[in-house]
Amino acid sequence: MIDIKFLRENPEIVKENMRKKFQDEKIGLVDEVIELDIQNREAKAKRDSLRSMRNTVSKQIGMLMGQGKREEAEAAKKQVTDAAEELAALETKIEELENEVKNRMMVIPNIIDESVPIGKDDSENVEVERFGDPVVPEFEVPYHVDIMERLNGIDLDSARRTSGNGFYYLCGDIARLHSAIISYARDFMIDKGFTYYIPPFMIRGDVVTGVMSFSEMENMMYKIEGEDLYLIGTSEHSMVGKFINTITDEAELPKAMTSYSPCFRKEVGAHGIEERGVYRIHQFEKQEMVVICKPEESMDWFHKMYSYTVEFFRTLDIPVRTLECCSGDLADLKVKSIDVEAWSPRQQKYFEVGSCSNLGDAQARRLGIRIRRKEKDNYFPHTLNNTVVAPPRMLIAFLENNLQADGSIRIPEALRMYMGGKEVIK
Repeated sequence: MIDIKFLRENPEIVKENMRKKFQDEKIGLVDEVIELDIQNREAKAKRDSLRSMRNTVSKQIGMLMGQGKREEAEAAKKQVTDAAEELAALETKIEELENEVKNRMMVIPNIIDESVPIGKDDSENVEVERFGDPVVPEFEVPYHVDIMERLNGIDLDSARRTSGNGFYYLCGDIARLHSAIISYARDFMIDKGFTYYIPPFMIRGDVVTGVMSFSEMENMMYKIEGEDLYLIGTSEHSMVGKFINTITDEAELPKAMTSYSPCFRKEVGAHGIEERGVYRIHQFEKQEMVVICKPEESMDWFHKMYSYTVEFFRTLDIPVRTLECCSGDLADLKVKSIDVEAWSPRQQKYFEVGSCSNLGDAQARRLGIRIRRKEKDNYFPHTLNNTVVAPPRMLIAFLENNLQADGSIRIPEALRMYMGGKEVIK
């Protein structure tokens, strides 16, 4: 959610930002907000004037009664009563106007960074850089489920019976590999100076609407029936929500946190759920990084954060590239976003394994997260999030890139201590 003061003073910038995001249907919201905001400020000015008049007249009543001016006192009492009724009506009107303004402001997209490439959808995202040489081995690379099944590492049929499509049982060395990658990612980020968290896996509705747009919420979140609780789609939701309605001393910034959680997603939309595979699923686990920082430091953190994911994947001998999201592919709260994609030898192309996003002060503004600055006004910090690793999707890249001709899986040195010293899975 952008600052309404910015919208008042720069309506054409907000409209042009919508055009860059190919959201022309929202442009009318800007003028609606401006008109509603004018009405709201006029109503507040009238309310304040009435309150002042009521207080002045109320003080006069006792004096008039003491002077024996009963009729004038009664007239003053009526004036106070009438003012109270008008004030009540004004308070209702102000509340309605503020809700109307808020509802529109919540769907007006954040102002994207000037460096974001302009494009309609993800087909126009721009490759930034490649790391590692993508290799296609001379032997055939099977589908990832076939690799797992040959190693007795996955059971999709049982999961289909217990839970439906989009779920899985991992077992044996593949399950161990999954946990090893998460443990390695945890320690990798701790070594980078991040504080480790295990957050709540359910959050309240006001946190959900604070951390994401309505369209994302509808397509992603599972709601707990009969309760004001949602299963998280990523631990970013809990970690940013941790600071809802708080004021933090500036000296405590930046807050650099890495968090583990299971993630639950409806995956509603064009992508759908695969019947056979673990690329797009309803339940997975993830190691995340979240930073809350000063606005002037957020772009430095942005570049630092996605570079950590690149470094992590390269320690596991997986070639990756970074892909900048174009304007039309950015969610409404995001200022800038870069995806990290891993090389698939089987498909001979890259696929997404993580995403790094700078959300400016949008989440902080929605959630009431403020920073206390000495001898200056409080301000809203910037929030950023990035995937360290999200198996089992990442397992696809890991298995394909570390597959050997005999069907075994090589374990890179960085991971061996988490696999009990194993150098290979057979």
